[in-house]
Amino acid sequence: MAFNLATFKTRSITALVFVAVMLTGLLWNHWSFFILFSIIHFGCWIEFQKLVARIDPGYAIISPGHKYGVMVAGWSLMWYFTNGAFEILGFRLNTVGWWWPLVFIALLPLIDWLFTKKGQPKNIAHSIFGLIYISLCWGLMMDLRCVGMIKKGGDTYSDFFAFALPCILIFSIWINDTMAYIVGSLIGKTPFSKISPKKTWEGTVGGAILAVLVVGLVARSLDMDYMQASIIALIASVAGTAGDLFESKLKRLAGVKDSGNLMPGHGGFLDRFDSLLIATPFVWLYVILFGQ
Repeated sequence: MAFNLATFKTRSITALVFVAVMLTGLLWNHWSFFILFSIIHFGCWIEFQKLVARIDPGYAIISPGHKYGVMVAGWSLMWYFTNGAFEILGFRLNTVGWWWPLVFIALLPLIDWLFTKKGQPKNIAHSIFGLIYISLCWGLMMDLRCVGMIKKGGDTYSDFFAFALPCILIFSIWINDTMAYIVGSLIGKTPFSKISPKKTWEGTVGGAILAVLVVGLVARSLDMDYMQASIIALIASVAGTAGDLFESKLKRLAGVKDSGNLMPGHGGFLDRFDSLLIATPFVWLYVILFGQ
């Protein structure tokens, strides 16, 4: 894949704006984090439903109750994973987060029948897959953010660990994607997958190695556990590549180049967060099993 300077400049400028918005949401406080990923959650759902409707035209006729209800159900699943760290006037978001998705899924056949007068099991399956692919993954991201949030004297506060875990994961994805693009553009010759013809083995392996090295060195310079950070970077790089390929497959089936037009040169929400969607569950599992 030849290096295109104009494309790289466009991607770099829009990426800077994107990074500024992301950093504000990630680092300001836990509420800004929640708002950021709530917006990302709904953006991903809108694009997911459009892609699925192109792949299976029957999904394009789902009722408004189904279309928007599943998004809200998925959002409330994110509430569940806030683990009591988010309160509004003494009300904890996680207290209702688990029940609404279960109730909605149970009522979904009835909702579809009321609006369409017939059952739509395939459409229900598509939406349940979306809850797993999008909402559960962002819920686990919230859980990673809340791992380092503890109670002290009745007040919730965040230690550095609460910021570190999501940032290590997200920065690992960014470094891997950027380095894979640069390395692949400069020396890439061997195609990595038919699903994404522009990816090369050289770029993929180079991006992962550089992500692990950079994250490990930065963690060590900040007196953090650089071995843990390096392992998270490796998991994020490998799983993130799988996530990118999966979304590329969805777009190929839908016959589109980008999932949306959120950012010039970067596509839509799913284009921007496809790697993170798949990497998050694997990093979460590692942290739960070995990181605490």
